[in-house]
Amino acid sequence: MPGAATSGELNLADLTEVADRLQTAIGGVVEGKSEVIELALATLFAEGHLLIEDVPGVGKTLLAKAMARAIDCSVRRIQFTPDLMPSDVTGVSVFNQESREFEFKPGGVFANVVVGDEINRASPKTQSALLECMEERQVTVDGTTYPLDTPFMVVATQNPIEMEGTYPLPEAQRDRFMIRLSMGYPATSSEIDMIDTHGAYTGLDTLEPVTDAAHMRKLVGLVRDVYVSEAVKNYSVALTAATRTSSELRLGASPRATLHLVRAAKAWAALDGRDYVLPDDLQALAVPVLAHRLLPTAEAQIGRRDTAGVVTSIVQQTPVPEGQPGT
Repeated sequence: MPGAATSGELNLADLTEVADRLQTAIGGVVEGKSEVIELALATLFAEGHLLIEDVPGVGKTLLAKAMARAIDCSVRRIQFTPDLMPSDVTGVSVFNQESREFEFKPGGVFANVVVGDEINRASPKTQSALLECMEERQVTVDGTTYPLDTPFMVVATQNPIEMEGTYPLPEAQRDRFMIRLSMGYPATSSEIDMIDTHGAYTGLDTLEPVTDAAHMRKLVGLVRDVYVSEAVKNYSVALTAATRTSSELRLGASPRATLHLVRAAKAWAALDGRDYVLPDDLQALAVPVLAHRLLPTAEAQIGRRDTAGVVTSIVQQTPVPEGQPGT
């Protein structure tokens, strides 16, 4: 039977209502990108982290800031630069001359939503400072562990074209991002509307919060209760396992990728008002959840075959489980 669809006094109707309001609020800032916004919201409700990867000027940082502002919670922005230190991210212990004791000064990750701008411009040493907080929602400094508040989400941006002065994200960090998405160029009509509505100011100036951190915690609880049948679980494992045996990939998806795929699918189902996951949910999310974690073989690169295309082929070739939805 499907899992319970309630958490306290809330139900899935409350979640979809809040999600619709978030979509409208963010859509008023980021024109013509409803599919991108929906993926970003799925990441938020699934308690994941989001990597926005695209060329300059298409609204990567604007989307990140709009998401952060639409929720009345703590927000910190970290501008990643080559001289950024790990202590700027996690925090540092400082000796207090008056008390004669060390005091912890929290870094930029101590917020509900952390916007990491141009994350690949920081050194690998600084990038690795995010590993613990993204996976375990805690920070360890000088042997002391400090928990992070919930909800906690890292929204990072990077430019995949300009390589000068950048450091590619290590695979361990890419694997911690639940979803990678690209903004893409806007449609002509959307770009014209952008000139009319944002020519003098950005929509961020008038964006009002839709919900707050406490309410989000309750809604996230609803997503955790979304039911996943044994057949759908087996299907998710079959999809990720196929990436590990593909002749076009030299690095397949990790077990963490399987967990992220299922968690994202639960959020995707909840946004659709369902308390159970369908194979269609996994198929819709396979590319944004899996593609950025994979490494193509040299032959695939020579043949101009990218990882998104490989994942699409795997989805088409993997048998879909049969059975009644939600059973």
